[in-house]
Amino acid sequence: MDCSVEQHESSGGHGGTPTAAVPLRQLFITVAEPLVDVLAAPRGFDVEVRDVVIVDPEEDAGTRSGDLVLVIGARGRSAVRLVRAAARGGAAAVAVKVEGDQDARALRETAIDGGVALLGVRPEVRWEQLEAFARSAVDNARLSTEADVGEAMGDLFSLAQTVAAMTGGIVSVEDTANRVLAYSRSDDEVDELRRLSILGRRGPEPFLAMLREWGIYRRLRSGEEVVHIDERPDLGIRRRMAVGIHAGTQPLGTIWVQEGAQPLSDRSDRALLGAARVAALQLIRHRTETTAAPRFRENLLTGLLDSRIDADSVAGNIGADARKPGVVVVLTLRSGERSEFTDRSEIELRRAEMTSLISVHAAAYRRSALVTMIGSRVYVLLPDLPDLPDRSAESGVVGLTREIVAAAKNHLRARVQAGIGSVASTLADVAVSRTDADRILDAMAHDVRAEVATIADVRSRVLVSEVLTLVQDNERVRDPRVALLIEHDAEHGTQFARSVLAYLEAFGEVRVAGEELHVHPNTLRYRIRRAAELGGFDLADPAERLNVHLQLLLAHRSTGAALR
Repeated sequence: MDCSVEQHESSGGHGGTPTAAVPLRQLFITVAEPLVDVLAAPRGFDVEVRDVVIVDPEEDAGTRSGDLVLVIGARGRSAVRLVRAAARGGAAAVAVKVEGDQDARALRETAIDGGVALLGVRPEVRWEQLEAFARSAVDNARLSTEADVGEAMGDLFSLAQTVAAMTGGIVSVEDTANRVLAYSRSDDEVDELRRLSILGRRGPEPFLAMLREWGIYRRLRSGEEVVHIDERPDLGIRRRMAVGIHAGTQPLGTIWVQEGAQPLSDRSDRALLGAARVAALQLIRHRTETTAAPRFRENLLTGLLDSRIDADSVAGNIGADARKPGVVVVLTLRSGERSEFTDRSEIELRRAEMTSLISVHAAAYRRSALVTMIGSRVYVLLPDLPDLPDRSAESGVVGLTREIVAAAKNHLRARVQAGIGSVASTLADVAVSRTDADRILDAMAHDVRAEVATIADVRSRVLVSEVLTLVQDNERVRDPRVALLIEHDAEHGTQFARSVLAYLEAFGEVRVAGEELHVHPNTLRYRIRRAAELGGFDLADPAERLNVHLQLLLAHRSTGAALR
């Protein structure tokens, strides 16, 4: 069981009058990204959540219309009965811990049949944490104006002042971009880091770089550890301590405490830990109010691409027709050795700018387009394409993608590559289009000239790339003779492996391969003969040639061997 008996007894069932309702959409924005995945929303995202209740397999607790039911003590398919019971009681949504794809499918089918939304809780999330965030969303359902957001940030200033009183220090609260969100008032003298942070509303980059170099941010992001930083008079930095603010495993920000005229309190660590947990709720609430709409659309697309949200639910929220064709385009920023931006923060800034640029172009092409970033790639869903037999819909997508890539080059001074997935016949099939787009982009990775491609453009490269991946992942089909040939080259300074690869890629044309390697044809003939003797290869056999070619390509890709 993921939460204590005391927590369950204090929270389970209906406690008094239900609070104000919050649309499932708002609840999703608040808790989905850090804590849960939406697996089904058969009645859409406008269904209202009025209360949060906890049930477990030992109870037969009734549910009411509008409940969010947290199912503790039962995971995966063992929770099917409880999901069905909650649906019969009129629950708005049910949250269950899911352990695999089969569990997810069984629970999703049950939820869709019962007409109840299903939230898959991530394994590392504690139930009391999810309950706190969900109740916060319900309790603050009426907070929808700018004044309310200001109140939320005012809460952070109050929290900073409280922590200052408890620790005897000088407090500031920052987000993950090191922007100062709130700080305490103090008559004590502040150090240079504190002064510059407050004046600039963000930590100065030289100090931030030092903190990164010391590993401070890595420790703050990794968990609830209170990190102590010693005084550095030479740098104008006084002693301070900090703690990361988290929702699940996702960092939300940091609370910093600088030592003032007096030493910090002995209870400062405990005060900081408690403050971080309180601040998490406030930051979630603030982020919900200020970035709700775009993040909701991003999460919808992520869920659709991962087959976690059904197509009808997504279509209903973006004004698209789930029965019409759609396509996924994936784009990524390529930074070569001569890139003007090699710093990680600069790359992240360029990616954000690229995402914004893509969103504008995509929205102009289709009002219902969705854009999201997953890892280092930006995914674009273009729904409602015309179902035309002459492939003109795909031509229009290619034209749009080329326009985006050209704009990125002109405005961002960046090289962007894009893979266009196959056109899916309905919105429910776009996950396949996404897979194709990823495969295409993978195949383009080593071609610096390629900018935009469809599967028709790079089919052979996609095939070779996937075959190499299969060989790489299966030791039984790796050929040790090729590895020995490469080792021989490394030990003796020869170039037999590179010569064989050039020979095979030149279709056995010795003169062409020799020109590529800048050697005489007779020299190349000797190298090929000698390599065959060392490796025991019969290059007259077509199957042997194909095997050696694939093994050499794999060595070039996976070990960095300079064979081209």
